[in-house]
Amino acid sequence: MALSGLDIYKLLPKTNCKKCGSPTCLAFAMKLAMKKTSLDECPDVSEEAKKALSEASRPPIAAITFGSGDGKIETGGETVLFRHEKTFYHQALVAISVEDALSDADLVARVKLIEETSFERIGQHIALDMIAIVNSSNSSEKFVSTLDKVLANSKKPLILASEDPKTIEEALKKCADKKPLVYAATRNNLKDMARIAKTHKVALALKAANLEELDKLAQEASSLGVQELVLDSCPETLNQAINDFTQIRRSSLKKNYRTLGFPIIAFIKGKGKYRTAQEACAYIAKYAGVIVIDSLDREVILPIITIRQNIYTDPQKPVTVEPKLYSFGSVDENSPVMVTTNFSLTFYTVSPEIEGGKFPAYLLVTDSEGMSVLTAWAAEKFTPEIIAEAMKKFEVDKAVSHKKIIIPGYVSVLSGKLEDASGWKVMVGPKEASGIPKYLKEAWN
Repeated sequence: MALSGLDIYKLLPKTNCKKCGSPTCLAFAMKLAMKKTSLDECPDVSEEAKKALSEASRPPIAAITFGSGDGKIETGGETVLFRHEKTFYHQALVAISVEDALSDADLVARVKLIEETSFERIGQHIALDMIAIVNSSNSSEKFVSTLDKVLANSKKPLILASEDPKTIEEALKKCADKKPLVYAATRNNLKDMARIAKTHKVALALKAANLEELDKLAQEASSLGVQELVLDSCPETLNQAINDFTQIRRSSLKKNYRTLGFPIIAFIKGKGKYRTAQEACAYIAKYAGVIVIDSLDREVILPIITIRQNIYTDPQKPVTVEPKLYSFGSVDENSPVMVTTNFSLTFYTVSPEIEGGKFPAYLLVTDSEGMSVLTAWAAEKFTPEIIAEAMKKFEVDKAVSHKKIIIPGYVSVLSGKLEDASGWKVMVGPKEASGIPKYLKEAWN
């Protein structure tokens, strides 16, 4: 369990020196318990206290890092069961499997397709996270050869999927510095795999037939000195997977059971396109940290990354776009000017309609703190004064020769006051974005 302010206070020097910026050690302890300050702010804390507080402050689900340099990615580190309780910190990682039995041409083509697969959604660039090299050939030589080709064509973090310790050890000689995930240690190879993971300082996945066996395996791995673990309970059905993953999460968060306090990995193979997408989406929701799939079909990947983006968006921090004057098409001084808020979903609903209508236009985006049009209006974040100030700030009068601006139909009530505040003629646009192309063609002159 997380330590209370009083528990933390007992470990502090109790000198009330004020060096940390707090009036007393108790006040500092309370701030530390609420995660409003750092233990580093106390210059006199003992090493024993640092160790105790560091262990107590570790997230219930340990954060595990893969990759190196700019390619580092992280999973785990979660502190709640449900996003609305606080937020989720590290999105589930999506890996694509590459089997070492592929021909050289097919292998290189698959890796390049993994590199090229990406999407733009509500202003965010989304790509695949990892490549899982699978030792389906059962040949150490073939596995290492495949690794060489993957390293030559991709910088993505890796999963080395083989249960043969010798094969893993040979592979790690080439890529340990890239912090791959080793998959997997089982009851039969745990000691060798643990030794290899410790030597090369990489994360180790544990694989067992059920939660009870996985629990025992995790205890043994910890006793062997492996601190970075990933868990696979090998569920046979979707129902069993949801049950296992939820039990792992609840045990870690609600019972502070550190043995299972690690991210979960799930392999989805040979299920068919729609079944793969269905299972992956379910695993992302409950509570996989890494998902490995074998499909690169866009109709599979898109729903997976879409639900992941939705779940791992902080509900307390709306996704926004930069407030400024945007132009679409070959605009000139006679082009219409529309206005909206900087809520990302609003912007990416309106802008395609402007582009699709092939009517060159400007779009003035105001700072509404990430609220949609009606919400911002109700919260007084999209007012005539704010819009008029944005018009001045972004020099709309220098972009066009006319003095007409189009506001969303849902806030037509703003028109009179906006005319007074800006001196411009206000036109009321359609309520729905889908009506923009027709509106511009018929109403603008």
